[in-house]
Amino acid sequence: MADLRSLEIFYWVATFSSFRRASEQVNTTQPAVSQRIAALEHEFGPLLERRSRDVTLTDTGRELLRYAERFLALRAEMVTALASPATMTGTLRLGVSETIVQTWLMRFVERMRATFPGVSVDIAVDISPNMQAALVNNDIDLALLVGPITLPNLVNRSLCSVSVAWIASPHLVDASRTLDLADLLSHPLITYPKNTSPYVELRDLILRANHPPPQIHTSASLATIIKMTIEGLGICLIPPDVIGRELAAGALHVLPTTVNLSPITFTATYASRPAYHLVEEAARIAQAVARSASADG
Repeated sequence: MADLRSLEIFYWVATFSSFRRASEQVNTTQPAVSQRIAALEHEFGPLLERRSRDVTLTDTGRELLRYAERFLALRAEMVTALASPATMTGTLRLGVSETIVQTWLMRFVERMRATFPGVSVDIAVDISPNMQAALVNNDIDLALLVGPITLPNLVNRSLCSVSVAWIASPHLVDASRTLDLADLLSHPLITYPKNTSPYVELRDLILRANHPPPQIHTSASLATIIKMTIEGLGICLIPPDVIGRELAAGALHVLPTTVNLSPITFTATYASRPAYHLVEEAARIAQAVARSASADG
């Protein structure tokens, strides 16, 4: 009779189309995964079609996958109903945008530690396109990123919306008058990498204006962008929320301008998978922390 561990292993083999990746997911060896699948196939018949690089499900395999998902979801429901969060153990693999790192991530980590003291948070700071790929590949469990991400099987929970502004050193640009686009584009610009939404909107704005393109510096590191701006290397386009100390010290100022760009929206995004109770709860905690931070701000 198929047991829950075998069904879990089969689920991951079906999800990844790979024995190797399934073995990594469930922390066992490939031979152990093969033995579990072989036992299931002895009981139910052929479940997988082996190919040179991956595997695909047979009709019986697709039917068993539906049952496996139901069993795993029921186990997650049982854990949610009966287990105390204080007794849960494990690791949450978290991808996070640096904008959130600079604003309210520490509050989130503190809330996670208070709610799930036995759970560690493994944090990877990256740009949103990379985190999207990591979610699809199951390299991370939860991403706090620029979203929503409209892909099948991904769940998006709204977090917050952060405005962006044109920011410069007082030594580079005088903020005593309102600047138009031509004024801004007369200086080099500094912003997020090319495959991010702020950069794409900035590029489109310049193209529509039919203006000679300025020099644009990009970086995935907010600290680098801020340092370059303080040094007078250009005008940056980032959220003012991340430079509170620099604004208070007078090292940077927000430029009054007629040119406004869209705010950046962030979501807590994760794959819809059975037995992901911890990830769902972490996303809810992120929502609560983001709302509290917005109210404080």
